[in-house]
Amino acid sequence: MDTKTMTEPRKGKPKWLRVKLPTGKKYTELRGLVDKYNLHTICASGSCPNMGECWGEGTATFMILGNICTRSCGFCGVRTGRPETVDWEEPEKVARSIKIMSIKHAVITSVDRDDLRDGGSIMWAETIQAIRRMNPTTTLEALIPDFQGKKVNIDRIIAVNPEVVSHNMETVPRLTREVRIQAKYEQSLGVLQYLKEQGINRTKSGIMLGLGETEDEVIQVLKDLREVNLDIVTIGQYLQPSKKHLPVKEFISPEQFKKYETIGLEMGFRHVESGPLVRSSYKAQKHLL
Repeated sequence: MDTKTMTEPRKGKPKWLRVKLPTGKKYTELRGLVDKYNLHTICASGSCPNMGECWGEGTATFMILGNICTRSCGFCGVRTGRPETVDWEEPEKVARSIKIMSIKHAVITSVDRDDLRDGGSIMWAETIQAIRRMNPTTTLEALIPDFQGKKVNIDRIIAVNPEVVSHNMETVPRLTREVRIQAKYEQSLGVLQYLKEQGINRTKSGIMLGLGETEDEVIQVLKDLREVNLDIVTIGQYLQPSKKHLPVKEFISPEQFKKYETIGLEMGFRHVESGPLVRSSYKAQKHLL
């Protein structure tokens, strides 16, 4: 990674990236529960701009397997290092959190755990099973890592059959090595293809824009995803978490995001969420329709 680019001055955010503070009765209730019971959601810890909207519709995202990742992607604000010991009580804790918050649709994600032989897939399966036992009416999306492409680990996710299984491509092939470092574009595409081939009804992926990609490259990613029969795609603006992370090369206009949405829908995706503030879990509950 070019250290010079990491120290470029940050670009000022355009007006379309300004968001209103979250409000509403449902949001206020959930915010109170999160604080009272010390619950952990990516929505709050990641300061997601869509938190108020999603919580108002009964959707929240939970991260399992700790908050230290074994990978050091140039775009991601999650800490990198040696992860803590797996907490085998975590499935029940997450399931209880969802019950307390009365979540209708839960998105589960995790850090990469390349230090574990199973990549964390056993914990993934146990978490989904625990949620279903305690919250039988809650629907689920599993936003999974690539598990290094190992089918034995992906099979554990397939076996518990979440309503949606998602794995993010994050960027275009040319930028993958710089943006994701340890990940491989073709491997991620292969994970999504395998999920579909093994019977997952709804597969999903997401990419970030503003890292230096071209329009033709974005359209090619969309074509690649349709080739593996992907159902749902999210397209959002990359925002630099800190000065240590990759800089924003460009702020993509809302009009350009709308263009990608139109192109994606014409290609045959079930859902395309495309906009500056779109994140992986944005409008996640609507992707069940």
